[in-house]
Amino acid sequence: MLNPVMDDKVDAYKLGVGHMNESLPNVVEAYHNFTAECFAEGALSAKHKQLVALGISLFANNEVCTFYHVTEALSKGANPKEIMEAAAVAAAVGGGHAMSQGVTRVQHALEGKLPVS
Repeated sequence: MLNPVMDDKVDAYKLGVGHMNESLPNVVEAYHNFTAECFAEGALSAKHKQLVALGISLFANNEVCTFYHVTEALSKGANPKEIMEAAAVAAAVGGGHAMSQGVTRVQHALEGKLPVS
């Protein structure tokens, strides 16, 4: 990992998964199998999948996943510039999300209209 604080947070997640595994081993195994398949090399490289996951982690404001996917992206060959570009794309999507809601839902609310479904 990159620093002890990140290590501690990711380790706490792994410890929590371990506790869940004690009572729900089939759920944990199914989750791990699912994520392993999703992150396997395919049409997208494992590196690109980690960069996508990083962007989603940032958008979801998930600190542990952000740390985890930065580390995984680096381990899959991503460089710091690629990681920062993924962060910039997440910022653009986050800003776009607020903008799209502002020009649709907020405008409808101001006009007293129901949103288009």
